[in-house]
Formats: sequence, C-alpha cells, structure tokens
Amino acid sequence: MSRDERITRFRSLLTDHFAVDTIGRWVLGRHWRRATDAQRDEYLKLFEDLIVFTYVDRFTQYSGEQLSVTKTLFSDESKDALVFSEISRPTGGQPIEVAWRVRIHDGDMKIVDVIVEGVSMGQTQRSEFGSVIRRNGGKVSSLIDELRRRLGGDA
Repeated sequence: MSRDERITRFRSLLTDHFAVDTIGRWVLGRHWRRATDAQRDEYLKLFEDLIVFTYVDRFTQYSGEQLSVTKTLFSDESKDALVFSEISRPTGGQPIEVAWRVRIHDGDMKIVDVIVEGVSMGQTQRSEFGSVIRRNGGKVSSLIDELRRRLGGDA
C-alpha cells in the first residue's frame, strides 16, 4: 500500500478511535486558554497531522506483531477505563506492555492516552510542548511554528 493510502487509513482509525481534540487540548494544558481561536484551530490540525505522519512511518517497521488484551480496569471516580495489553514480537523478544486509557466521548468509547511501558504518551508530549512554549516567552505561536517546521512538506 502506498504512503498516501496508509496516511488515509491511519487518519481514519485515529479519528474514529481516539479523542484527538480532547488529547490535543490536554497536551497544550494551561496554554489552551491563552491561545486565540485561530491558534487553537491551527494547533489542533497540526497536532493531528503530527500524530498521523509520525506513526504512519513508524508502523511500516512492524510486521507480525500480536496484540493481546490482558485485563481491563474500570474506575467509577474518573469514568475512565484502562485496557492493558501486550504486543508480542515475532522474533520472540520481551513483549511490550501498552495500556490504553479509554473514556466515553460523544457517546462512544475513545482512547484518550496510550501508556507504553509505563510512560504516558500524552504526558510526554505535554512536557515537550510546554517546554517549547516556555523557551519562547510563553507564546503558543512558537509551538505552532515548531509543529509546522517538524511537519515540513507533509502537512
């Protein structure tokens, strides 16, 4: 399948099963309130593109892995569920532990975070994006510029 087809399929899977806007807002954190409507719109589009272009290329390196759900924990307090899984490697190496934080979003269950080997992908991005903004005088526009730069000609 061509890269363009992989991009289209992955974007569809992402928007169908992940609460992308919710994740994007959470990752931007307190800076969301300071952003203009135009900055918010552009940031969310660039955030989705960054996820798509980052992972569509990474996934080409995988073949033959098996995903097994090992357990699910529901929390009444947070209204989230944690779905624990393992990705086994065809070469027989140590399985990768992945947890998926899932929440009811617009009437459907959507993924709001992925935790790989105990590390939250959302928290990692939040720290990274916050650092870019802090290094540049607290300006959300600096993060938007950085995302544009990272995406280059892909977006």
